[in-house]
Amino acid sequence: MHGRGGEGWTMPLPGGAVTYHDDLAAAVTAIEAEARRRPDSGGTATRDKADSAAHTATGARADVAAHERSDGYRPGEPGADRSDFGHRHPEAPRWVLADAAHDYPPLLQAGARLDRCRDLRLAERILSRVEGREPPAVTAESDPDAGTLFEREPEPVDGPALLVRLQATWLDQRRRTAAAAMPGLGMLLAAESAGALVAAEMSRTGVPFDRGVHDRLLRDLLGPRPAKGMRPRKLQALADQVVDAFGHQLNPDSTKQVLAAFHAAGLDVKNTHSWELASVDHPAVEALKVYREHARVWSAFGWNWADAWVSGTGAPGAEADPALADRGRFRPVYTVGGADTGRWGTDGGGALQLPHAVREAIRAEPGWKLVAADAAQLEPRLLAAISGDQAMIAATAADDLYTELAPRLGGERSKAKIALISAMYGGTAGDAAQLVQLMRDRFPAAFHRVESAARTGEKGGLVRTWLGRTVPAPGERWWQTLNSEDGTRAATGRGRFTRNFIVQGTAAEWALVLLALLRRELHERGLGELVFFLHDEVVVHCPAEHAETVGSVIEQAADAATRTLFGDMPVRIPLRPKVVDSYAEAK
Repeated sequence: MHGRGGEGWTMPLPGGAVTYHDDLAAAVTAIEAEARRRPDSGGTATRDKADSAAHTATGARADVAAHERSDGYRPGEPGADRSDFGHRHPEAPRWVLADAAHDYPPLLQAGARLDRCRDLRLAERILSRVEGREPPAVTAESDPDAGTLFEREPEPVDGPALLVRLQATWLDQRRRTAAAAMPGLGMLLAAESAGALVAAEMSRTGVPFDRGVHDRLLRDLLGPRPAKGMRPRKLQALADQVVDAFGHQLNPDSTKQVLAAFHAAGLDVKNTHSWELASVDHPAVEALKVYREHARVWSAFGWNWADAWVSGTGAPGAEADPALADRGRFRPVYTVGGADTGRWGTDGGGALQLPHAVREAIRAEPGWKLVAADAAQLEPRLLAAISGDQAMIAATAADDLYTELAPRLGGERSKAKIALISAMYGGTAGDAAQLVQLMRDRFPAAFHRVESAARTGEKGGLVRTWLGRTVPAPGERWWQTLNSEDGTRAATGRGRFTRNFIVQGTAAEWALVLLALLRRELHERGLGELVFFLHDEVVVHCPAEHAETVGSVIEQAADAATRTLFGDMPVRIPLRPKVVDSYAEAK
């Protein structure tokens, strides 16, 4: 790294050279720009050793950032990184971060953008589970003097211990990825790390949000904002209806008191979940349902929520138009791979559970549009792909997979949907058992794929997604339960989880690749900003004149994601973009 990205001193580390920079953000920006200017030599991906460097910077937590060149791997090599699916510049660096969720935001704050990275924390979770164990609490904490984490015995070094551990962990993960000999694993690690960059960038960008509209929606639903400790007026009226239905005072927010009231009425109600109360004949049931729906909006997405999670009020032009003064950005914190299947979660803000009651407040800024797109029947289409069921793959050519399959699965769209969902989730209620039998007869390869995953899970075995994400191994407590009187329940529960794991996990992988490709196109073409992601749905905020182009780019990225994962397999996963002014109009 001599002479690249800024001035500073260098020192050797086992994985390459280290350069210290007073301004890491400037160095990162310079290195990224140089990589984009360098012509494609076409042969850099065949070198034997990776050219890597680590960087430290004053006061920016960049002491845990390293630079990994893509030329350390051969395309097609078992366990290779295979991450160039989202990048046009083979010389572009891949920045090695201990934890992108922690280390990337300071770089974004300083104006630096990473094209791609390797997130060691996320990679360690994937690799540890591939190996049948749980990841350590801290990833880059190996002993730099032990030598056991290096591909070769390290030379003595004098340098920051954290950087030594960082490179040791990186080298160790490269070795283990290759040793796993799983063709899709390198792509999964790259896609997961790309997701970490997307998550940090979306949190910084934020979702365009109109607090004035939000306040109006809450007033219409709940009444004016109440004093602290009080319910909104309309919500209090709903609470009073619950009390009247039971005939005595109680707090409708208290599960204990509500259960006691049902028991006093002679009803054997075990819990207050909606599916439990659906069969209960009592006037309080409907009142309680409506109250809790409204109460959730107030407590989880009401005025206090907006105070905490919507910031940067005042859109451009607010001085001339007071109506724009309420504009801000909703900035949730995303958790990449928050679920075992790889699905994302949130660590605050509740972005993945936004109720329809407040979605109108997510509004494009003046002169801009929201382009929202969701995948149609993503999981059933992916079941067709991972099972190789030719009849089911052929059916994915249709826009509506359920309608296409209906003649072979009960004759009605609704029955086809029940058959597929029951096969993937292990449902047996109602007509499900009979419809699943039809699934077994008409689409045997698809049925066998999920059924085999269930049987493996019931025995405590491990199953994997298309790219290799591995279900967590059962713990000691599960094995103990398996040998007890509750053994059947434990086995069935795990089998139901592994049955769906292979499908939902592959859906998460497809979405990660989609995000990586879409992020690249939006940035390189200057079309707009990726502002929201929910499992199989993306939202882009863009200038109105770019909206139609963005819709086409989203569709192309979806097709490219499918081809990236499944090659020439003729499976189709359509994404349906819609240009709207508010998120409530998207669907």
